Amino acid sequence: MNIIKKSDFIESIATALQYISYYHSEDFILAMKRAYELEESAPAKDAILQILSSSKLSAYGKRPLCQDTGIITVFVKQGMDVQWESSLTLEEMVNEGVRRAYLDVLNPLRASIVEDPLGRRVNTKDNTPAITHISLVKGETLQVIVTAKGGGSENKAHLKMLNPSDNFVDHILETIPKMGAGWCPPGVLGIGVGGTADKAVLLAKESLMSPIDIQQLQDLGPSTKLEELRLELYEKINKLGIGAQGLGGLTTVLDVKILEYPTHAASLPVAIIPNCAANRHIDFNLDGSGPAKFYPPNLDLWPKEVWKPNESVTKVNLNDITKEDISKWAVGQSLLLSGKILTARDAAHKKLKKIAELNEKLPDDLDLKGRFVYYVGPVGAVGDEVVGPAGPTTASRMDCYTKLMLDHYGVLGMIGKAERGPETVATIQKFEATYLIAIGGSAFLVSQAIKSAKVVAFPELGMEAIYEFVVENMPVTVAVDKNGQSIHEIGVKKWQEILVNR
Repeated sequence: MNIIKKSDFIESIATALQYISYYHSEDFILAMKRAYELEESAPAKDAILQILSSSKLSAYGKRPLCQDTGIITVFVKQGMDVQWESSLTLEEMVNEGVRRAYLDVLNPLRASIVEDPLGRRVNTKDNTPAITHISLVKGETLQVIVTAKGGGSENKAHLKMLNPSDNFVDHILETIPKMGAGWCPPGVLGIGVGGTADKAVLLAKESLMSPIDIQQLQDLGPSTKLEELRLELYEKINKLGIGAQGLGGLTTVLDVKILEYPTHAASLPVAIIPNCAANRHIDFNLDGSGPAKFYPPNLDLWPKEVWKPNESVTKVNLNDITKEDISKWAVGQSLLLSGKILTARDAAHKKLKKIAELNEKLPDDLDLKGRFVYYVGPVGAVGDEVVGPAGPTTASRMDCYTKLMLDHYGVLGMIGKAERGPETVATIQKFEATYLIAIGGSAFLVSQAIKSAKVVAFPELGMEAIYEFVVENMPVTVAVDKNGQSIHEIGVKKWQEILVNR
């Protein structure tokens, strides 16, 4: 009978979370490297290289892969012969491990969890509580899986109670395009089938915890119906042409995982959960002999090639930008931004809306007219950093504020990730503005372009405060131009036509 010490478990949770914050797993790196080598779409290929280059920087610098360091889910399978040396419950120990990981002074992680979700939505400041699933199994060891899931991909989770006669594959293929690119493809798609509604969703999440092995399955061939379905969906989803970051291309998913469970004769619950380009999860076992040990991945697996801007890329000085300058930009055009930009996420936009409704003055240091707003909540700086990893958040959450920002406040442009809704695209066209995208999953790479950062409004919002960044050669792509052309429509349509004709 093994005895697990409280200190060993808490240390293992904290170390695991630090580890997955800056190391991609080897299977993910190899899958992304293969996707990069095969990719024919120039924008998608560039996006994948940015993600891989940023990943390598994170691995060497031990700083987060993504500014959204996630909501934590922990799966614990406890052997029935295990005993604990602890005065805390298992969930309390998990939360203490999370707390220690996120408040680590050498690599502090962004706290994103808010309590009172239907009311004040106040940040808990240490990213607790985690979501903990506990099950009892045979044996005398403790099996643990730790995962950190970003809001952009978690928000794309989908559940539908199908009829037993409904076509499972058709349902998946109809749903994927509706998810948009806010989940930061390419990534892994998890699917749970059967049980009840809650069981199907849990199966989908659990399926994401296994290694990427679709290439091995292709080489060996399927031996079960589920393996046949995985291969079929992998091929058909990638033929949708969505591509990296929704820019159009060959690789949308790196793997498709499916778990199933017996269900009611009248039911066919199907849950879909994507894992983003951060792909953070790790497992370990404890047997009472001490805390878990984690070893760095092989740093030689990353491509030798690193991302750098093309010499022909247009350089933009944001400090004297005009609408006339913006009118010359074409959808899909790459830009390097220099100058001052402002940041704002959901909470800041909500405050700006209230100020406008009450006809109040903006804070003294905040002037939005003629500015570009970057949708980001950065990780806190350490050492000589001016800011921590600072990749874009999903722009569509700010769609409901776009008219306010362009009309009332006079903003010229916005920077985020993924597509905008049709009404928002029309609003951008009406005000002759623009929407630019930075690459989701390249947070550390983007942060290297930020030369200074200061809070100019709403410091009480923490990471959602409004910052003023001074950037130098920050890489972006024109996603919506002043004519209402959208790269997320044009790129996907182009590659759908190419793939259909192959």
